[in-house]
Formats: sequence, C-alpha cells, structure tokens
Amino acid sequence: MQTTNKTETKLSTLKTHLTQINDLEAAASLLYWDQATYMPPGGASARGRQLATLQAISHTKFTDPSVGQLLEDLRSYEETLPYDSDEASLIRVTRRKYERAVWVPASFMAQLSRHRAEAYEFWVKARSENNFALVQPYLEKTLEMSCELASFFPGYEHIADPLIDFADYGMKTSFLRTLFAELRQQLVPIVEAITAQPTADNSCLHQFYPENRQLEFTIKLIKQLGYDFQRGRQDQTHHPFMINFSTGDVRITTRVYENELGQALFSTIHEMGHALYEQGINSDFEGTPLAGGTSSGIHESQSRLWENLVGRSRSFWQFFYPQLQAFFPTQLKDVSLDKFYRAINKVGRTLIRTDSDEVTYNLHVMLRFDLELQMLEGSLEVKDLPEAWRERYRHDLGIVPETDSEGVLQDVHWYSGQIGGMFQCYTLGNLISAQFFEAAVEEHPEIITKIEQGNFYTLHNWLKEKIYQHGCKYTAAELIRGVTGDTLRIAPFIRYIKQKYGQLYQL
Repeated sequence: MQTTNKTETKLSTLKTHLTQINDLEAAASLLYWDQATYMPPGGASARGRQLATLQAISHTKFTDPSVGQLLEDLRSYEETLPYDSDEASLIRVTRRKYERAVWVPASFMAQLSRHRAEAYEFWVKARSENNFALVQPYLEKTLEMSCELASFFPGYEHIADPLIDFADYGMKTSFLRTLFAELRQQLVPIVEAITAQPTADNSCLHQFYPENRQLEFTIKLIKQLGYDFQRGRQDQTHHPFMINFSTGDVRITTRVYENELGQALFSTIHEMGHALYEQGINSDFEGTPLAGGTSSGIHESQSRLWENLVGRSRSFWQFFYPQLQAFFPTQLKDVSLDKFYRAINKVGRTLIRTDSDEVTYNLHVMLRFDLELQMLEGSLEVKDLPEAWRERYRHDLGIVPETDSEGVLQDVHWYSGQIGGMFQCYTLGNLISAQFFEAAVEEHPEIITKIEQGNFYTLHNWLKEKIYQHGCKYTAAELIRGVTGDTLRIAPFIRYIKQKYGQLYQL
C-alpha cells in the first residue's frame, strides 16, 4: 500500500533521526574497540568520559518525546502493513526499544557507561596481577547500578528479568531456571560417563606455535568460511569479541597463546560466526534498529554453530587439517587427523569457560547465571564472590581454581557490562545452534559432504536466507519458530552431544 505524502514524511523523519542516533552509537563502539585493542592505559579516564558523553547524547536523542509522537502517528499506518514488512518491522521494533528506553534517565546511562569503561581497565590490571581486591569496589558499584537499572522497570517477577530482557527479549528468570535445570539433568550423567574414562591426549595442541603463523592461518581459514575482509578486520585483545560499526565494517578480535593452538583457532571461528551474522544483514536496514542481531541468544547460536558444529567437526578438519599441518609441519607432522580430532574435542573438568568442551561448557554458564542471581537477590556479597566461585566449581565440576585470575576474574562481562543478563545467552546459543543446524541439514543433507570438500556456501547461504538477512525484524521466539517450525528445545542439542561424543567415547 502506498503511503500518503504526510506519512512518507514522518517515516522519513523517523529514519533520519534513527540514523543519527546509530551514528553516535557507532562512534561510541569505535572508542570501545580502540580501548580493548590499542589504547594506552593512560587513556582510560578520558575514554570513560568520552563514552559517557556519547551515551548521554544518543540516549537523550532517542528518548526525545518527538520520537514517541512519530511512532504514535505511524501506528495506524503500521496496522495496514503485513507484520513482516520492512516498514512495519522498523516501526514495531523501534517502538519496543523506545518504550523501554524512556524508563531510564540519560544521566544514569552516561554514568553507567563511564563506570563500565573505568571498571574494564581495573579488571585488566586485576586479572594480570591476580588481585580481585583491586577491582572489587568497581564490581560492587556495578552491582549497585545493575539493581538500579532493574528498578526503572517496576512490576518484574525477579530483579534479573529486566536485565535479561535487554539481551534476550521475552526471556525470564523463571523460564531459564526451568530450562537450565532440565539441561543439567541431561548433561551431568554424560559428563560423569566421559570423565570416568581415561582423558584424551591433547598434548599436540600444547607445543610452541608462533603467534604470527597462528594469525596467518586463522585469516586464511575464515576467508574460506565467508568472512569478508573488505568489510572487516581481525585484531588482538584480552577477551575476544565482535563489534559492528555498520554492515560495511564488522570487526573481530582474537587472542593468541603460543603454547596453546586451540585458543586462537576457535576464538577466531567463534567471533567470525558473530560477524557473518552482522555482515549478512539486509543492507537496507543500515542505520536503523533493524540492523543488528535479534537477541544475544540468537547471536551466540551463530558463533557456536560455526565454532562447534562446524569448526570442531571431523568433516571440517578433513579438509583443513592438511593445510594446518603445512603451516606447522614440525609440530603436527606425526599427529594423525584422528588424534587431532580427539584432541580438539577432549572432554574434561576445566577451570576456564572459554577453554571448556561442548559437554561441560553449559555447566560453566549455569554456574555464572546462578551467581548473578544471588548477587542481585542480595544473598551473595561481592566480597564473598571469589570464595562462592571456588565452592561452586568444587561442587559442579570437582575442581577448584588456585587463583582469581583463573577463577572469578577470567570473564570480562561483569567488569565491562552489568550483573544480570550477561551469561544466559551462551547456553541459549548452544541449544539454538543445534536446532538451527539440524534444520539446515534436514533441508540440505549435502551440507556435511560439502564441508568435507571445503565448500561452505550452502550452509552460509541457508543461514543468510533464514536468519542473517532479517536482522532484528523478528523476536528470537518468532525466528526459531520460522526457521525450525518449533519452539526452543534442548532435544536437538542433546542428540548432537550424544551422537558425537558417544562415538568419541564409546558411550
């Protein structure tokens, strides 16, 4: 249906306003990327102020009453359009974000942004010095501000609900607790059965692998998988991440350990998975709230799909392993494909979440989720967090970190974000990735054979068609239903784990 001139003008005005806000947010993201990659430590204080200024301006501009009036004026037009049309989706998604944003004062968002930048710098220092006390006051303030942020949204069932909703719209603590309990019940017996066996030998991964050669190989690898270096780049950081300034500038970071080959390999593939999502979004959405992943859980499903279901598969390494051997002939010349495959899929009780295997990984996530809830509920004080962390690892995984650097300081999330809504996305991503991949292979059974041949176009194009191009048009629940014909379920993930690791460990 054609819009009237008046409606066209209002829609154009809204888009222009949103693009200006997006530009401010992109500038802030670029400052954050610089802080996490190249900025000297002495710039931390000024960087916090700069980020706070941009946050205050963009939040004030987005929550201006004129935006609300435009959205209200466009409501009748929206109702005449198909639900999945681009224009109806833009109005609907913008209204949802606007109605949430207006509850939070711009001054608070600026204060939170500045605090996050400062806390991040102290986390980097505390982690390197194994000194939780150094960052404890900042984490206490983070907890205080996280509770204050939640308080702007009265009527919640649980204080974590508004914080979870920011990242995974529509999710609630009660749902996640039930989902995680069901998943834990399924996983623990598998973990027990595997860890009762002799551990796999992964010593081949722990040799000297020069940093420059690792980086060179990862770049070669992700180019073949479909990452567009004309619209992206890779740099190094303390905790790998993907960041999006536009659909034409989607960057990733990685970290390299010269005595641990798997770190750079799988961190790079993981972040590339996030980036493929952002690079695949419809370019017509540029500068609007539609130009991004629909939720943290969906976003994580893409990184975990490429990292694990593809990148840790035997089919994948059947193609890439000879190339990896050529890069590191001294280290890998006597290591067979089977031995390498078992090494990269070793299951064990480990301390570090990002180093953990597919079977135990979700236990790490659920542990953090529980600790978040306890802090928000007031039953766990920040000063007691290191000991609570150690106790949960003792109880859940049977191991205890000897230092806070490999314990409570290992993840950046609480120190550069908020407490609440930070970790559930990882387990949601694992579950959704298996559900999506199962649907893709059901529609295109040749995907596995093509992966063995180094051909990733069929899978990549399926993901672009079904998921990437839509950006934020659909909620996570709508997208899962549209792609798989079902709601979020744990069964595909459990099937995948039992099949893969049943073969590896003769379960």
